[in-house]
Amino acid sequence: MGYTVEKISGNQVKIAFEIASEKFDEAVQKAYLKVRGKVNVPGFRKGKAPRKMIESMYGEAVFYDDAFDILFPGEYEACVKEHDIKVVDRPEVDEVEQIGVGKDLKFTVKVFVKPDVELGNYKGLKAIKYVHKVTDEEIDARINQDVEKATTMVDVTDRAVENGDIVNLNYAGTVDGVAFAGGTAENQTLEIGSGRFIPGFEEQMIGMNLEEEKDLQVKFPEEYHAEELKGKDAVFHVKVNGIQMKVKPELDDDFAADVSEFDTFDAYKQHIVDELNEKAQKNAAVQLENELVQQAVDAADCDIPDSMIEDEIEIMIREMKMRMMYQGFKYEDYLKYTGQTEEQVKEMYRPEAKNRVKMQLVLEAMVKAENVEVSDEDVEKVTVEEAERMGREVEEFKASLSDRQKDYLKENAAIRKVVDLLVESAEVEEKEETEKINVAETMAAVEEAAQAAEAQDEE
Repeated sequence: MGYTVEKISGNQVKIAFEIASEKFDEAVQKAYLKVRGKVNVPGFRKGKAPRKMIESMYGEAVFYDDAFDILFPGEYEACVKEHDIKVVDRPEVDEVEQIGVGKDLKFTVKVFVKPDVELGNYKGLKAIKYVHKVTDEEIDARINQDVEKATTMVDVTDRAVENGDIVNLNYAGTVDGVAFAGGTAENQTLEIGSGRFIPGFEEQMIGMNLEEEKDLQVKFPEEYHAEELKGKDAVFHVKVNGIQMKVKPELDDDFAADVSEFDTFDAYKQHIVDELNEKAQKNAAVQLENELVQQAVDAADCDIPDSMIEDEIEIMIREMKMRMMYQGFKYEDYLKYTGQTEEQVKEMYRPEAKNRVKMQLVLEAMVKAENVEVSDEDVEKVTVEEAERMGREVEEFKASLSDRQKDYLKENAAIRKVVDLLVESAEVEEKEETEKINVAETMAAVEEAAQAAEAQDEE
């Protein structure tokens, strides 16, 4: 009594079950007790008819389906656990060979499992590591972030509004002399030159004095979110309640000491440069890893069950919904605005979902092929990285982990070692990112040359 497992393809197994007659007979009795209250038998109150009477009326097999449903889940789970079968879909009953009271129950099921992976070459791969060259503009932009933090606001009382000032104002807008929704406000803050208001509004405020009132003549853009205001001429009556100007710090040693741990501006700036270069190197390393992993994935072969791809698509759509929720959007509105159905979104995600599933399978196969073993230190490293990525305290994060999550981190540690192996064994040429070939332009040039050649042949 028990079960035998037979692999019938790279991604499917067939399980033959043989369950003792005593177990099946017991399940039939449980099925009778479960459904007898639903069966009408003349001369008996509902639920009181003897089993033999019901079987004589509806046939001996009347309880077999329910008995099978009672037995199957436990037997199936025990088999999957004992044989460590990595199922990825619901089992499908293939054939019932024998069923009946006093007989051993014999049947077979088929189920899709994690597919076998035929690895291609993944050592000694060739790739180019493109490292972004940090520009002066990027350095200045990074320093400007600290400048903005150190900038102070000063009230202006002795001059008119200038470009770049922060103005506190009241305004009331009308179209053809009639006020419109959202066109009136008090004590609003506006940075002149920011482009937040409709064209012409901010420019006309330049030169206004404190407490001055003025009518601004403006025109709403042809492309505007409020249909009733598109292209309309409008008048805004504005009053300047207050004027402030930004006072930026001088880029000197005092500034450096205020915004950083460095005493001189030169040391502070060098730290910024080092920080940006380090970030560029990390980004380049990640891109290199992605390129090498993708090469290994493309070189491998496996027959992925559709259910695994469908599951990954569902995960991707959930991720999409979460991102939209954080940004204040609804998934339903996205479908409406883009004119897409959910099925079309799923099909859009299908190629990426298939690649993500295959990538995971290939990396797991490489872990197995390389007999990778992870130490407590390896797991600790990925745990700390995950905690930092999530912005959580390491010890608190560890305490919150379930056994399943701990297993996941252990698997990640093993995959991390395999990716390191890919990089270490690869032939890598390092170039500046500016040397990177524009693939789109190259393909366009190739296509243009082919068309020219074709036209010449026709001539």
